[in-house]
Amino acid sequence: MTGVVVAASFAASPAPVARAEIEGLLGRLEVSGCEFQRNGAWYSATEAKAHLLVKLSYLEDRGMVASAEQFIERAATQSSMTGRSYLVRCASAAPVPSSVWLSAQLQLMRSARPGKSAP
Repeated sequence: MTGVVVAASFAASPAPVARAEIEGLLGRLEVSGCEFQRNGAWYSATEAKAHLLVKLSYLEDRGMVASAEQFIERAATQSSMTGRSYLVRCASAAPVPSSVWLSAQLQLMRSARPGKSAP
């Protein structure tokens, strides 16, 4: 039984690399100047970051996020209350699903990582 408790305690937070990627995504969103739509209303990127941090904390408390991809899928794609998809709108560009915007940002971050080897 002890093994189960130990395993659950390790699941509470994502690995340091995943946590850094999640924080990087939230930082990029915050400074993007984009707007974030949830449940039909548009919010500033700063407000979106605050909202997503609350959702991240909820998931971490339950050991439900171990990677940046899981964060995007479980916290930053749709409203957990209504099921409506989140959107991101930057400047005059058409809104895109938040999962698309965040996934693209994640790929940009990973490709810019120092020491990244070519495929």
